[in-house]
Amino acid sequence: MDGRHPKKNMSVKIRLKRAGAKNHPVYRVVVADTRSPRDGKFIEELGTYHPLKPGHNFTLDLERAKYWISVGAQPSDTVDSMIKREGRKVAAAAAA
Repeated sequence: MDGRHPKKNMSVKIRLKRAGAKNHPVYRVVVADTRSPRDGKFIEELGTYHPLKPGHNFTLDLERAKYWISVGAQPSDTVDSMIKREGRKVAAAAAA
């Protein structure tokens, strides 16, 4: 093991971690053990999400997200929709 992927029996999720100030939410997209608290320890940070910003309000390392899903990580509903949107954006850019 190179320390970059979880043990076989560890349950891993790709989810949001709150990082913003009061009334100004900013979230980080992280890979975390399901037993960790929402704002607690995480394995890897994949991107950010700014819900109050209009337009394209998130960044995401799509390749790393796909890797984590391939080794069994489960994305939350919000992160799953972000992955799908980013995938469509990359596909459209490749087609152009």
